[in-house]
Amino acid sequence: MRAINTIAQLHQRFLTCEGISTDTRTIGKGSLFFALKGPNFNANAFATEALEKGARYAVVDDATVATDDRFLLVPDALRALQDLATHHRRTFDIPVIGITGTNGKTTTKELVHAVLAADRSTLATTGNLNNHIGVPLTLLRMNADHRVAIIEMGANKVGDIAELTSTAEPTHGLITNIGKAHLEGFGSYEGVIRAKTEMYQFIQHNEGILFVNTEDALLMEKSAGSERIMFGNAPQADTNGSATGPGPFLEFVFSGMDGLVHHVSTQLIGAYNLPNALAAVAIGQHFGVPDEHIATALAAYTPSNSRSQFTDSGKNQLILDAYNANPTSMQAALENLASMRSDRPKLAIIGDMLELGAESGKEHKAIVDLVTHLELDAFFVGKEFAKVTSDAIASANELHEKLKTDPIQGRLILVKGSRGIKLETLVPAL
Repeated sequence: MRAINTIAQLHQRFLTCEGISTDTRTIGKGSLFFALKGPNFNANAFATEALEKGARYAVVDDATVATDDRFLLVPDALRALQDLATHHRRTFDIPVIGITGTNGKTTTKELVHAVLAADRSTLATTGNLNNHIGVPLTLLRMNADHRVAIIEMGANKVGDIAELTSTAEPTHGLITNIGKAHLEGFGSYEGVIRAKTEMYQFIQHNEGILFVNTEDALLMEKSAGSERIMFGNAPQADTNGSATGPGPFLEFVFSGMDGLVHHVSTQLIGAYNLPNALAAVAIGQHFGVPDEHIATALAAYTPSNSRSQFTDSGKNQLILDAYNANPTSMQAALENLASMRSDRPKLAIIGDMLELGAESGKEHKAIVDLVTHLELDAFFVGKEFAKVTSDAIASANELHEKLKTDPIQGRLILVKGSRGIKLETLVPAL
C-alpha cells in the first residue's frame, strides 16, 4: 500500500499508466483503476480483481483492501479522480469549451467536434459521459496532441454545473438553451435557470468567452456584460445564418469569414437544430477553421443514438428521437412535424416525459392539448399520459402488440419520448 498525500504524486503514477478504468468488466491493460462507490456498489471490493485483470495500480479509499504497493490509498476515490483530472487539465495550455443546456447539448457537442476536428486534433466527450465521473474521465484522455477540448456537462440539480466547471475549468462556454427538464431534481424552472447559468458565472469570473444565441432572450440577458460571440439571424450576430427549407432535413446558410454565403444541407431533422449548427459555425470561425471546412463537416455529420434520426423503413418514414424528452424538446419536435412538407399522413408516437415531479400532470396535459391544436394524429404512451388522457396506451410493449394486428403503413411518424419508455423498441413494427 502506498498512501497518496498529494494529487501531484497521484499524477506521476497516472503518467505511467495506460488510461483510466472504473469497471472491472472493461479493465484496460496497464490502466489506473479507481475504486468508486455508489448507492448500490463499492468498487473497493473489486480492486484486487482489477489488478489481476491487468490494471497497473488501484486507487482505493479503504485501507483494509490495500495489501501491497499496487494499491494507492486516498481519502476519497471519487474526489481523487476529480482532482487528478483538474491537475492534468492544468498541464495543458489549450482552449477548453464547456457545453451545457437542456436540449441539444450532445448534438451540439458532436457538431462542434466535427467542425474543429476537421482542422486540428480535438478532444471531445464520448457519448453522453457528461456527469461528475464522465467529465474527469474525458479530461484524463487529454494528451500533447490535442489543440482544443470540448467538454459536455449535464445537470440534474442546482450545483452540478458549478462542480463540473470547477473540475474542467473551461475557457469558453456555450449554453444551448434552458428549458423544462429534470424538474424533480431542480425543483422548478427557476432552478433549471440557476443551474445552467452556473456555466456563465464560471466563465465570467475567469474572463473567458461565451458563445450566445442572439434569438434566445434569456441567454442574451444572462450573458450581458460578458465577452461573448453571438450567433443567430440578427444584425448584431457575429455569425449570421438562417434556415432555407421546410425539411425534413435542416438546410441553412451562414455568412462566412471570407465574405461569401455558404449553403449547408445537413442530415439533421428539424429547424430546431439550426441554433446547434450555427453554434458550431460560430465556434469554428472563432478558432479559425476555414468556412468551406465548416460547411463540409456539418453536411457530413450523421446523427446516431436515436437522436433525431431519419429513416425510411419501406413501410413508413420515421423520425426517431427516443433518447430523451422534456416539455421544451417535445413541443419543438411536434411543431416541427406539423410544419414539415410531406405527401404522407403524419403521426406522432410520443412517450412519457420523466423526472418532472409535481409539474408532470400539467406538462403532459399541455402536450396533449398541443397535439390537438396542431391537428396531429397521435399515440400517447406511458403512465403519465394515461393520467391526463383516456387515449393513452400503458407501455411501448402494449403498443407493439397492437401494431402487430393493426399495422401502420405509408406515414411520416415522429417517435419521441424519454429513454425509460423504450419507444425505440417499436421501430421493427414501423
